[in-house]
Amino acid sequence: MSRPRLEQVKKKMNLISLLNVVKSNYTYQELSQITGLPITVLARYAKGHVLPSDKRAEELFHIITDKIPLEEIVLSRLVLDESGYFDSSRVIWDVDLLRLISQKAALLFAGKKVDKVMTAAVDGIPLASFIAEELGADLVIAKRYKEVGVKEFLEVTYVIGSSAMVSSLYIPKNSLKKDDFVLIVDDAVRTGETNIALIKLAEKAKANIVGLFILIATGKDWREMLQKETDAPIYVLTEV
Repeated sequence: MSRPRLEQVKKKMNLISLLNVVKSNYTYQELSQITGLPITVLARYAKGHVLPSDKRAEELFHIITDKIPLEEIVLSRLVLDESGYFDSSRVIWDVDLLRLISQKAALLFAGKKVDKVMTAAVDGIPLASFIAEELGADLVIAKRYKEVGVKEFLEVTYVIGSSAMVSSLYIPKNSLKKDDFVLIVDDAVRTGETNIALIKLAEKAKANIVGLFILIATGKDWREMLQKETDAPIYVLTEV
């Protein structure tokens, strides 16, 4: 299949993903009012029984995302507790939603060279994987333990907040190379400490940090901390 044809198919599949995501928050009646299309047509599109034309797929995608931003969908799926912590499982395990978010992230870094997408295990892995695929980049996962079978590691040790607990992140030494262009991805940031550790891992490898993409952020102090460590752009999809 030619590349132009693949792009056309991708646009149609993106619309199906979008419809399946938004219909958990909106009825077909409401979506019909937003799009101007009959309920039966929207239902057929969402189920994949009928595929729209290339032009209609693109138009519908823009109409829906203009009226229903991804940020709104993400916020609606978070479950907050009294302490300000949140459960994001309905976001980070939804394949259709992650696909849409990853495409938005990829657009932010369009035209920039990205060799590697790096995240910390475990909840950041699904989103980072989708973004890496969109950008055609390799995936680097920093873990809190040394994997058996890997001989050499890059390691960063840091203190977790006010708990005085010490933690470490490890990546195989050959997973990042000198002058690699690295995008750091995180599903959530509260203090910024994990992201700083990821920045330091990239610096140890003498790699270049292209930017940071964060799905959900709480508070404000973390941004100042990160900006002291890097001048790379920081993008946040949703702030709580």
